[in-house]
Order: sequence, then C-alpha cells, then structure tokens
Amino acid sequence: MVEIVSGTVLRLAEDGSVQHVGDGAVVLLARSGQLYTCNGTTEAFLDKVDGARNLDQIVDLLCEEFEVDKGTLDQDMAALATDLISEGILAAPGA
Repeated sequence: MVEIVSGTVLRLAEDGSVQHVGDGAVVLLARSGQLYTCNGTTEAFLDKVDGARNLDQIVDLLCEEFEVDKGTLDQDMAALATDLISEGILAAPGA
C-alpha cells in the first residue's frame, strides 16, 4: 500500500481523463476502458491534482473552497488519494 503524506505530489494516471457532467464528473481510464463516476468532493479534489501540487497544497485549496476543518480534510483526502491510486486513477508517487 502506498503511503500518502502532505508532501506527496499527485497526478492523474497517464491514461486517465476527467470529464465534468452535471453535478459531478466521470473518469475514463483509456487503457482498460474503465469508467468511474465521481461525487462533488472527488471532482473538486481531481480538479486540483495537476502533477505539481502536493497533498498539502491541494488540501489548502479545498479549505478555501469548502468550510471544513483542515485536519479532517487532510486525513480524508489522503485516504481518497490512496483509493484513487489503488484504482489506477492517480499515478503512484514516484512512478
């Protein structure tokens, strides 16, 4: 299992693309043809993932967007990033 810490830089998988639809988004992984639907929180998170920002910077941006405790958001977004890496939506750090 990959450990995601505040300094971990996150980026979308090479074959991944995010399309905004209605009140959420879908992620397509071209290689496998997998299609994932995202809720608003995941959509907002993925909008900030650019391959340059680390988790802490992404959390700071989300804190500006939503009224939420940074400590809670930090833990939740680290868990989300871990899930997205395991699904192949985000690239594993260092890969």
